[in-house]
Amino acid sequence: MFSKILIANRGEIAIRVIRACRELGIANVAVFSEADRSSLHVRYADEAYCVGPPPSAQSYLNMDAILEVARRAGAQAIHPGYGFLAENAEFAGRCEAAGIAFIGPPSSAIRAMGSKTSARRLATEAGVPVVPGAIENLTDAEVERRALEIGLPVVIKAAAGGGGKGMRVVQTAADLPSAIRAARSEAQSAFADSAIYLERYLTAPRHIEMQILADRHGHTIYLGERECSVQRRHQKVIEEAPSPIVDPALRGRMGEAAVRLAQAAGYVNAGTMEFLVDQDRTFYFLEMNTRLQVEHPVTEMVTGLDLVKEQIAIAAGEPLRIRQEDVVIRGAAIECRIYAEDPFQNFVPSPGRIIGLREPGGGGVRIETGIYEGYEVPVYYDPLIAKLITWGRDRLEAAQRMRRALMEYTVHGIKTTIPFHQRVMADPEFLRGDIDTTYIDRRFAGRPHAWDESQRDVALVAAAIHAYLRDQARAGAPSRGGRAAESPWKLAARQAALRR
Repeated sequence: MFSKILIANRGEIAIRVIRACRELGIANVAVFSEADRSSLHVRYADEAYCVGPPPSAQSYLNMDAILEVARRAGAQAIHPGYGFLAENAEFAGRCEAAGIAFIGPPSSAIRAMGSKTSARRLATEAGVPVVPGAIENLTDAEVERRALEIGLPVVIKAAAGGGGKGMRVVQTAADLPSAIRAARSEAQSAFADSAIYLERYLTAPRHIEMQILADRHGHTIYLGERECSVQRRHQKVIEEAPSPIVDPALRGRMGEAAVRLAQAAGYVNAGTMEFLVDQDRTFYFLEMNTRLQVEHPVTEMVTGLDLVKEQIAIAAGEPLRIRQEDVVIRGAAIECRIYAEDPFQNFVPSPGRIIGLREPGGGGVRIETGIYEGYEVPVYYDPLIAKLITWGRDRLEAAQRMRRALMEYTVHGIKTTIPFHQRVMADPEFLRGDIDTTYIDRRFAGRPHAWDESQRDVALVAAAIHAYLRDQARAGAPSRGGRAAESPWKLAARQAALRR
């Protein structure tokens, strides 16, 4: 086992990995940009080193700087978290060449599965169904021609990445030229690769993924599925395990397909196979994420496994400690991604200083966060500031617990997506499990997502003034019951405090 691990990431995922290291008795090393000098992961780590200025290209993506810190600190392994260098085959290869263990798959597997087009080819060869499409390196004219052959609507996707970047849904032939230009431009900007491919666009599918673990000794298992259909701009915002539509038979078929494809790619460590499931419950391979997922806690909550510890053990050469028959799904778990975004202004980022913070607690509640009271949320990085996870004996209890936890969760000084999640957890369609990838657009487009906090404060002040004037009119004097009447401002503050 390693004695020291460097975490090449920031925020809540860096803290998550540090905690796993501490439980295993492994020393940990953090890296940070100049903008993150006061970040929680820097304060929490055993050692911390600055790797560059705020822009990620000069810090968290600076391979030379990170490898130099690993050498200076004596780290034997690097955990990349997710994002940044987590799926970078070059970085994994450079770690291998430097004699530093990369806590993830080998660079060859990242190359094979990191490109969506090569992953689709492997899936087809492994007998895993894929969405009909065209995966060749197509010219713009060929994209237009093949799109019409496949049949509209189609979705244009970046070949080199995911997360909704470089992705355009095309409904009519007239929209094809502009969609191709936009997809290529965004793909080039996000992944330095303008290659695109086509898939038939499935109407209202479910987005369901399968977590796998694979060791270096030829053992690969699946840990059940996650439902990730609640998405905004093709980005997941709420995930859960298990899926409300997946029965044991479908779980087995999808899990076996995921294992078969992972083995065909020579995959080692934790990974996720993503599938689309249509209304007939037919599943199609979408892509593979060759890293730990943001939503991994829901799998941990229902299986009792620690995926980060499993990753570290696998990278150290240990065989899997569990077999497929040992995997048991218990209860249900839901994760809400909490972003520093304003849900009442089309989810624009809301950086700034956190002047007040109260986090939820209680049984079945887990929070993973990288913020604290007084922390300044920077403008340079993804606005994800926390993940709130709840577990219940069944899906309804997990949702009810999430609703209660969200009511307890307060962040002052910036806008967050907490009010949006509160609205979802009270929505009858969500509670029934009637969700697909169009859920947010279908249920919330063009409407307020929840009661705006500023409107709530105005209502409190108005109610306090009304109560003050009413009491004054009734008493005919500035006192009531032998004591002076409260000013409306004091009354409003007292009501707000009681409400919290």
